[in-house]
Amino acid sequence: MDDNSGMAQTFDDIELHRADLARGYLSLLRAQPGRPLALFAPRRVGKTFFLAEDVTPVSRRAGFLPVYADLWLHRAAPLYAINHSLEEALDDELVPKSAVKRAARTAVSQVGAFGASVSLDKGPQRKSLPDEPGLRLDALVSRLAAAANKPILLMLDEFQALADVPSGADAIASLRAVLQKRKRDLFAICTGSSQEALAAMITSSGGPMYQFVQLLDFPALGDKFLELLAARFSVVHRGKRLDLDALRAAFDRIGHKPGVMKDLVKAMSADGQTDPQLALRSMLRDERYVAGWRAQLGALSPLEVNLLHLLARGLPPFAKASLDSLRDPKGTSVTIGKVRSALARLKRAGLVRPSAGGYSLDDPLMADYLSTLD
Repeated sequence: MDDNSGMAQTFDDIELHRADLARGYLSLLRAQPGRPLALFAPRRVGKTFFLAEDVTPVSRRAGFLPVYADLWLHRAAPLYAINHSLEEALDDELVPKSAVKRAARTAVSQVGAFGASVSLDKGPQRKSLPDEPGLRLDALVSRLAAAANKPILLMLDEFQALADVPSGADAIASLRAVLQKRKRDLFAICTGSSQEALAAMITSSGGPMYQFVQLLDFPALGDKFLELLAARFSVVHRGKRLDLDALRAAFDRIGHKPGVMKDLVKAMSADGQTDPQLALRSMLRDERYVAGWRAQLGALSPLEVNLLHLLARGLPPFAKASLDSLRDPKGTSVTIGKVRSALARLKRAGLVRPSAGGYSLDDPLMADYLSTLD
């Protein structure tokens, strides 16, 4: 049963655990060995928290060895980030942290960096791990599963990063081959914040992940999270209550981002007021947010900034009227090709994302802020 562990002392302490959802994903994985799950949701809606605080303990209790890898740790070569996490896990298995356990395993006298080599007092020495990343991945999975004597649950955060590098196709092919070859020892849950990139990886005919990964929408937090915030507000402000429908509307407006929602309710609590829409308008003037938006805009070209203004107003970027409005200060027209290139840069920067029929800003609050400047 999912719950919030203990009574939160502050709004920041409020955490909603979804163990039932984690168990459901593990059941899916067990039913289809070798086929990973890919969970899509926009950034900052709680995917990483879910992996760390729900999937990790639930999978450990279910007999898995959970291994987390953030592929943005090494964006130029994401497969190195995966291998690094597996090497750390192998190191933990071969070199116990407890002094008592260490003493009980005196047969191991030396472990190289990240468990790359192991010297034994007796018996033959293990072959060194291969240097080539794909072969190293395969060897690491084999050794780690044997050392732990349990299947590995590999949690890959920002999975779409594999497709963003020149060697991405080879890395994806290596990962698929290992998942298929070691399907009794290796299970995987991947997350991604770019639905377009994930879908392209999984549905591109002829690609290594074609119809191999099961793509699922990761559900945003719902009313239970909002009820916990409202309950804490009522504890802080006796006699005052927050309307759940109003909180839900505000949560929808900010893109279901729990961290931003906590900030919103904290701001309401600080002012002793109960209107989320009024608090949202105040956030648009909050220097903490405004300074961040200004910094982001300052790093962009004039065309990219103008595109963000268009998208914030809900205007189609390729319409003739939009293209006319994007003329530079000298009156030079902007081509569709230039707009496509600018949109691609904004997508890579995490500022825009594809939406129904076009593009929208990734941060709804930033969109509202830009609308106030027009």
